[in-house]
Amino acid sequence: MNLQQLQEFCESKPHTEATFPFDADTLVYKVAGKVFALISLKKWENGNPFINLKCDPDYALELRADYDNIMPGYHSNKKHWNSIYLKDNNMSPKFLAELITHSYVLVVKGLPKKVKVAFGL
Repeated sequence: MNLQQLQEFCESKPHTEATFPFDADTLVYKVAGKVFALISLKKWENGNPFINLKCDPDYALELRADYDNIMPGYHSNKKHWNSIYLKDNNMSPKFLAELITHSYVLVVKGLPKKVKVAFGL
């Protein structure tokens, strides 16, 4: 999945907004104001593409054990976030989409009920 496809997939999630809250380099995807994905545009441009995604802690450990390109979240809570390094197309677009969806669903699941109702989630 290239950067444009990745962005389009993240933006296809309901009530998602793309923001740059930290700097002009870090693209952050949020649902109802809560982060579910972070992408360093500079790293993509420099040939080191990766995305940070929220993950269930047990599943995160399983993924890290099974995949060399999945590591504890870069500049993130290592228990709840993974960095997925995508150099050399080493991950199928379908699996990456599943990981993004997992992150999105976790964030939505953790939202307060009244926020879910307000956003229709």
